[in-house]
Amino acid sequence: MIKIAGKTYWLIGASEGLGRELAKLLADGGAKVIVSARNAARLEDLSEHSDAISTLPLDVMDLEAVKTAAATIGEIDGLIYCAGAYEPMPATAWDTEAVLRMSDINYTGALRVLGETVPQFVERGSGDITLIGSLSAYRGLPNAIGYGSSKSALQSLAETMRFDLAGSGVLVRIVNPGFIETRLTQKNNFKMPQLMSAKAAAKRVLKAMKRRRFRTDFPRPFSWVIRLITALPDWIVYRGK
Repeated sequence: MIKIAGKTYWLIGASEGLGRELAKLLADGGAKVIVSARNAARLEDLSEHSDAISTLPLDVMDLEAVKTAAATIGEIDGLIYCAGAYEPMPATAWDTEAVLRMSDINYTGALRVLGETVPQFVERGSGDITLIGSLSAYRGLPNAIGYGSSKSALQSLAETMRFDLAGSGVLVRIVNPGFIETRLTQKNNFKMPQLMSAKAAAKRVLKAMKRRRFRTDFPRPFSWVIRLITALPDWIVYRGK
């Protein structure tokens, strides 16, 4: 069991939803949390929850800003990348700017942040990395141009890092939630199976952070269905398409 209390975490993507609730849980559990997002006002509001929460506004699309932020916070015990952008979009209504923005925030932003933190963890011989992915990463899904592919890339990145960092003292995990009730999922016009509150999802993420398990998918049984679809042959998945 990994202890949270007394550790310092840098949580990126904390202005809304899952990240915001996770920051509160970490602080309540005795951790110090440095929260980052573009919305400085929302971060300041979050910091009022606990003296253990400090703010560091950041745009993960700006490499120089990421470098400055990483240098500013100094030594940390763990990194949580929860930044996310989502626009429901089919390939028949392609919006290049929106797709690139999703890719930049969901995946490339993680590369920028990891590039400034992983070397420090490796040099020190310790560190804890949690990447917030999505069940949509397992199989190409309708209306997910940009979002699904960027989450798939993030999952592949986590898998590679898990291999490469084995024995280094740096622990990597990926957490793949299903549908969470946030301002992003409010854009969906379909019924979302097993829709969870952000607070309930944050509790699941915190539970995952206390374990050394690499991959955590939730909620069940929805996650089982997604993994089953992944195992199906293409001729079944795309039959009639």
